[in-house]
Amino acid sequence: MQSRDRIRLKSALGAAAFGAALFAAGLAQAKTITVWCWDPNFNVAIMKEAGARYTKAHPDVTIEIVDFSKPDVEQKLQAGLASGVAEALPDIVLIEDYGAQKYLQSFPGSFAPLSGTVDYSGFAPYKVELMTLDGEVYGMPFDSGVTGLFYRKDYIEAAGYTAADMQNLTWDKFIEIGKAVEAKTGKKMLGYDTSDAGLTRIIMQSAGQWYFDKEGGLAIEGNAALKAALDVQKKIQEAGIYKPATGWNDWVAKFTSGDVAAVVTGVWITGTIKAQAEQSGKWGVAPIPTVDVPGAVAASNLGGSSWYVLASSDVKDEAIDLLDTVYAKDVDFYQTILQDRGAVGSLLAARTGAAYDTPDAFFGGEKIWQSFSKWLGEIPAVNYGIFTNEVDAAVAVQLPKLGKGESVDAAIEAIAAQAKVQVQ
Repeated sequence: MQSRDRIRLKSALGAAAFGAALFAAGLAQAKTITVWCWDPNFNVAIMKEAGARYTKAHPDVTIEIVDFSKPDVEQKLQAGLASGVAEALPDIVLIEDYGAQKYLQSFPGSFAPLSGTVDYSGFAPYKVELMTLDGEVYGMPFDSGVTGLFYRKDYIEAAGYTAADMQNLTWDKFIEIGKAVEAKTGKKMLGYDTSDAGLTRIIMQSAGQWYFDKEGGLAIEGNAALKAALDVQKKIQEAGIYKPATGWNDWVAKFTSGDVAAVVTGVWITGTIKAQAEQSGKWGVAPIPTVDVPGAVAASNLGGSSWYVLASSDVKDEAIDLLDTVYAKDVDFYQTILQDRGAVGSLLAARTGAAYDTPDAFFGGEKIWQSFSKWLGEIPAVNYGIFTNEVDAAVAVQLPKLGKGESVDAAIEAIAAQAKVQVQ
């Protein structure tokens, strides 16, 4: 509690009232829930809000958040679970969705099942599936990485297109518009890092497939969604409608600076775009383009995380109750974190709140949160398996080669060969 990396969360009652309430409840009964997560402006701040709400009704509980970087959370969690030393672990930990099955399958019995307490029918199905193992559900669904096509209306209009033209796009049409935008404005359509497989994942999930089949087996060869994703990226590179980016900061700078006309990514980028006050009114949001794969939709996901309770916690019941009370039932909580943090939660009931129906002046009065909430319910569920990051690395090796003449079939063959070695 003395560590500078810790943020103590107490109720909004004030120090004196909080202390009196604790005394009245009996100091011997006071309990502390320790939470590990990352990002002080997002995950930490949101759990702080959740803690304030919970401790109002439970003054005998104190919630401590330990704010690590994401790699540190993963390293410390891995080390703690592998060592079997429960004292080194928190009560609640945030895990990125892509890594959930790896932890659940590699460390059976380490996480408390929540399916006996939480009503999962109220959450986006794709989130629930990724935290389910052998019929038990272990996580509390949190933020969604529901994706959208953010675009500069001024550049699109200069190229002769309207907001209506940006609806119901295919990727081929997106590329066609990109060529027109460059011809009329000199601007590239998007920033693109050929060493990052994020766009691959977006397109694949929109088509309802992943690197693994429903049983978790490797599914690279014969994967129609992967082939479609690589084909799109080959066309983007060959058409030259992108501005090369290297790493996160450079990629972000491409669209915040006005150098490109669009960005296809998760809803969590909204705050970054809106931070450019001088661009207010110039941006629009549309569904992502679709691929020609049976069952493909104009909705997908990129990123997102969920909360997990450690089975070894001596305040396990309180930790589960905190998550169930706030994250599974408090609709007003989701309104608050949407307005304050731009967080689109995966509790479907929260989509009907006033915050989701509010026009956004930055986006020209569009009700963007209403759009994202609609797309959230349409995201196909896939099995992220336990080796998404390893296969991602294999994909990233091939992406730059697609723009240099490598065929999609050759890329898939190479990805399959590397993946077979990495996932053994």
